[in-house]
Amino acid sequence: MTVRKYGSLRSPVIGGVFLSAVMAAGLPQPAAAFDLFGLFGSEEEPPTPTPSALPYSVRITGTDDSDVLTALQDTSTLYRLRQEAPPDGEGLVRRAEADLRRLTDVLSGYGYYQGTVSIRIDGVPVTGDASLAAAARAAEGSRARALVPVKIAVDLGPAYTVRSVRALDPRGRPFPAELLPERFVRPGDDVPARSATVLAREARIVDRFRALGHPFAKAVSRDPVVDDAAHVMDVTFTIDPGPKAGLGEVAVSAPEGIDPSVIRSFIYTEPGDPYSPKAVADIRRSVARIEGLGAIRVREGETLDAQGNLPIFVEVSERERNLIGVSARYSTVDGPGIRAYYANRNLFGGAETLRLDADIYYLGLGYDPFAQQRKAAGIDTTGLGGRLSATFVKPALWGSRNDLLANAFVTREVQQSYFVDAAGASVAVRHRFSDTFSAQIGVDGQVGRSKDALGTVNYRLIGVPVSVTYDSTDNLLDPTQGFRFQASAAPYPGFLGSDPGIFVAKAQGSTYYALDEDANYILAGRLGFGSVSGARLDEIPDNFRFFAGGGGSVRGFAFRTLGPRGPFNLPIGGRSLLEASIEARIKVTDTIGIVPFFDAGTAFASTLPDFDERIRKAVGLGLRYYTGIGPIRVDVAFPLDRIKGYHERPVALYISLGQAF
Repeated sequence: MTVRKYGSLRSPVIGGVFLSAVMAAGLPQPAAAFDLFGLFGSEEEPPTPTPSALPYSVRITGTDDSDVLTALQDTSTLYRLRQEAPPDGEGLVRRAEADLRRLTDVLSGYGYYQGTVSIRIDGVPVTGDASLAAAARAAEGSRARALVPVKIAVDLGPAYTVRSVRALDPRGRPFPAELLPERFVRPGDDVPARSATVLAREARIVDRFRALGHPFAKAVSRDPVVDDAAHVMDVTFTIDPGPKAGLGEVAVSAPEGIDPSVIRSFIYTEPGDPYSPKAVADIRRSVARIEGLGAIRVREGETLDAQGNLPIFVEVSERERNLIGVSARYSTVDGPGIRAYYANRNLFGGAETLRLDADIYYLGLGYDPFAQQRKAAGIDTTGLGGRLSATFVKPALWGSRNDLLANAFVTREVQQSYFVDAAGASVAVRHRFSDTFSAQIGVDGQVGRSKDALGTVNYRLIGVPVSVTYDSTDNLLDPTQGFRFQASAAPYPGFLGSDPGIFVAKAQGSTYYALDEDANYILAGRLGFGSVSGARLDEIPDNFRFFAGGGGSVRGFAFRTLGPRGPFNLPIGGRSLLEASIEARIKVTDTIGIVPFFDAGTAFASTLPDFDERIRKAVGLGLRYYTGIGPIRVDVAFPLDRIKGYHERPVALYISLGQAF
C-alpha cells in the first residue's frame, strides 16, 4: 500500500498534490460563457505561418470530462497563448515545460492523483532537458510553411474518493458531538476527492462554529493523506473556533440626506445578543426595507470590545429620490391596462415616501363570460375602470419603531359581475416589534356606491381597523422555509356613522418546509379565511364581500367566480371565505422546477363557512424557471367539480412572477 501525506495545503503550489493549480494558483473554475461562434462549434483560426514566428495548433486528448478539459485549457500556457505565436522553437518549448509542471496539478485538483500529462511537439516528446533541444528543432522545421502540431495527452488514471474527514482543535483533540455533529464530518458515499469538495467541507465546518457564536473561527490547517492502493483520501482539518462573542454596538454611517435614527430603528439587535452570521444578515435585511436607501454594507469588527462583543458597522448610501414609472399590461380578466406612478423616497430627509399611482383598464377587451347577464341585470358600465391613490409613509416616528401610514384614493372598480364607485382615506400607526412581527391600528373612512345583480348599495363606512403581521420566511418571491401570517379585524360600527354597520375579519397563513438541505424539495401550504357580519348580504358593498377563484385563490376557476350566485346566474360574493392550497415545489435543475398542486375553497352566503355547501377543488401542475429576481411561474390547473351552466372551462393557464403564495 502506498500512502502519501501532503501536509498542510496552505502553500500556493503543492507540487502534484491535493491543492491543484485550479485553486492554489488562483486559476478560474469552469464557467459558462456566451460565445456566438462557439454555438456553431468553431474556434478562432491560429495565425498564419511566417518567417518571423512559429504559430502552432494545440489539441488536448484523453478526457471527456468537460470540467477537467476546461480547467486544463484555462491552465495551459500553450492553449491560452495559442493566438500569440512564439518567435522560435525555444519559446514554444518553454511554454510546454511550464504546462508539464502545472497540468498534473489540475488532475490532482479534480481527484486524479495518479494522472499523467505528456506533451509532444511535432511528434517529439517534451520530457526533460535532453529532449528540449530536439523538440525545439522539430518545431523549427515548420517555420514559414505550416502550423507546428502540439499534442497534450492526458491519462486521468483512477478517480479518488474521500474516505474519512476529521476535525480537530488546535490541541489535536476531536470536538464533542454537541459542537460538531457527525453530519459535518461524515464524508458520504463516493464523494470525489476534489479540491473544491474538500474546501467546501472545510467552509461548512467553519460556518458551523460561526453559527454557534464564534466570529473568528478559522481553519488552521488541512492535512490530506492519499492512499494510492485504495484510491482514497483521508482529510484532517485543524479548526480554531476562537472566542465566543455576542453582538456589540452597531455604528451607523449615513449620508447627510438620511437621518441615522431612522436606520437605527430598523436594527433590532441589542448589545450582548448572541452573534451569528444570520444575525448580521438580518441587520442588513431589515435596514434594506427602508426604500430611500441604496447600497447597504454591514461590516463586522476585527476585534472584540471590552465586553467581549463584536462591533458591527452599518454603512448606507441614498438612492435617487424621485422615481417615475409607466407600465402596460393585458389581463384576461381586466383586459388591457396602463399604470403610471411617481414616488419620492426621501421627502423630508427622514426616509419618508410619497407615492402617487394612477391605473386605468378596460374590461371590454378581456374574457367576459358574464357580459350578457350583466346587461340583462341592468349593470351598465362602459367597461372602463381605474384608480387614483396617494400613499405617504413616515418611518420611525421620533426615532421609535412606530411608522405613520396614510392613504387616500378614488376608484371605479369594474368587475365581471359588479361595479363600485368609491373614495376614501385612512391613517394608521404601525409598530414594529421585530423584523418579523408588527401590529397596526388606524382610522378608515370610505363612501361609495356598489351595484350588482342584487341591486344598488350606497354606503358610508367609518371604522378602526387593526391588524398583525408575522413573516419569518427567507425570501419574498420564493420562500423555502418559515411561516407567514396576517390577520385583520375592521369594525365599522353604526355609532361612528357607518351605514351599514359591519365587521370585517380576515386571516391568511402559509408555511414552507424544505425536505433536504439544498431546498430542492419544498412542501408549501396556505390557508385563508374571511368573514363580514352585521348586515344582510344585499346590504354589504361588493368590494367588502368575498369572492374565490383565480390565480391567487383556487386555480382552475375564473377570477372571483366561486361562491353564491344571484339573479341571472351572476356571482354576488359571500359573507365568508375559506381557501386552502398545498404544493410540492421540486427543483429538477438549478433553474427548472415542477410544482404539482391542489387548491380548494369557495365563498359562503353565511357569516361563517358552512361545510354543508359545496367546496370547489382543482389540481394542476406548474413549471418554474428560477431567475435572479424570482421564479417565473407557469401553472396549468384543472377544476375537479365543474357545475353545468356556470361556463367553467376545463383548464386554466396562469403566468406570473413569483410563487403562487
